[in-house]
Amino acid sequence: MQIAAAVAVGLVALLHLYFLVLEMFFWTKPLGRRAFGLTREFAEASKALAANQGLYNGFLAAGLLWGLSLGAEGLAIRLFFLICVVVAGLFGAATASRKILYVQALPGAVALALTWLGR
Repeated sequence: MQIAAAVAVGLVALLHLYFLVLEMFFWTKPLGRRAFGLTREFAEASKALAANQGLYNGFLAAGLLWGLSLGAEGLAIRLFFLICVVVAGLFGAATASRKILYVQALPGAVALALTWLGR
């Protein structure tokens, strides 16, 4: 169970690194606009907000990787950052796009459950 939990946490961290790259570097590019369904005008007007959001996703990824790097001693850190991921995903699904529920909150919840069960 601990291996499955570690893999799940790692995948959630990678997802958030991907979100960071999309939001900070590709928001106004075709890849970012396609991923988020944005017009060129909206992407240009909101790129500073997206970069800020990308930075927060990077912090979530960094926290998860930090927790993983500590092994058993990093359990509380992993749990904290996974809870942050799930809460952010739920909030995003409620306020921005229902898709966030499946792309962010669900993977975070699965990793959280596996981490909790594998402790």
